[in-house]
Amino acid sequence: MCRWFAYISPEEPCLLSDVLINPANAISKQCSEHYLPKLLPHGTEHDLDDSSDELMKMRNSLLNMDGLGVAWYTKAAENYVKGVDGQRPALYKTQSPPISDFNFRNLCGNTETQCLFAHIRATSGSVVTQVNSHPFVFGRHVFMHNGAISDFSRIRRDMTDLLSFDAYCNILGSTDSEHAAALYVTNLTNHGTKDTWEKAYPLSEMTSAMNKTLVQIMELQQKHLGDKATPNSLNFCATDGHKMVACRFRNHKTQQPPSLYWSEFAGRTLNQKFPSHPDGADKVNEAASKGTDEKIGKHTIIASEPTTYDEAEWHLINANCMLTVDEHGTEKEVPVEFDSKLNAVDPSHP
Repeated sequence: MCRWFAYISPEEPCLLSDVLINPANAISKQCSEHYLPKLLPHGTEHDLDDSSDELMKMRNSLLNMDGLGVAWYTKAAENYVKGVDGQRPALYKTQSPPISDFNFRNLCGNTETQCLFAHIRATSGSVVTQVNSHPFVFGRHVFMHNGAISDFSRIRRDMTDLLSFDAYCNILGSTDSEHAAALYVTNLTNHGTKDTWEKAYPLSEMTSAMNKTLVQIMELQQKHLGDKATPNSLNFCATDGHKMVACRFRNHKTQQPPSLYWSEFAGRTLNQKFPSHPDGADKVNEAASKGTDEKIGKHTIIASEPTTYDEAEWHLINANCMLTVDEHGTEKEVPVEFDSKLNAVDPSHP
């Protein structure tokens, strides 16, 4: 499946290369290598083939080589364009492997931001093209997804009927994920027109819109497929540049959703200004310009895989829960609210 990484802070910017390229388990290197503490042991004596969980092996054995996308927030437009208030997302997408993409490496080495989304794609069936790469931008709002909407082709037409006209017109590709993004924005803005995408909404409304999107997808599947509906893997993440909401979700009674972690500490380990090193306590960060007693600003990272090798820095988000981050950087985990009747059976992995 895909992998994604999100960073947000009310005060501490990150250098893109520090979090996306430099670590041994940076997202740009998760095309084939995976690190899943609390789900899968890591090391030479424990690899993916050792797992007894067939679903986990299936999810993590794929190569994530079908596209890279990065969205980062900048105040550039506010400084030049009349009517733009606050930071807005800039977007870069490519089909080149991230490690060998010269433009990506140069961009990351010279760009800092207080809010960042990055995504590497493993297609679930749709065409490999730049417009199908995540993240997806709707005004000041950005959305990305790891997983798949089951039997998307069966519900796609009815799903588009739920969208606002402008959200529908903003879909440039063919993926289930971009349709989910459009549905989220429709719910967030209450079927608003394109100009409503420039507004910031309370975190409670972002959370409600995310929850509603999950439920609507499952209700459409039940409507069209009944008891033949199969489970979805819906690890969504959305932000407006100041607040963030992410979910780790699978509508199955026992199966785990795809991996999703968060950290309030890893940003210091990743930031090359500080003396820690993301690849281990025995590594030396010779580029550090700050002392061991200096503190970093409040920040939150949410990621499919930890990007530092100190497991103590990371928390696994509980199954079928959302993690919210407010404008002050305060994190809170809340359960997804849905009727258990919407749980589905996986015939290949019961």
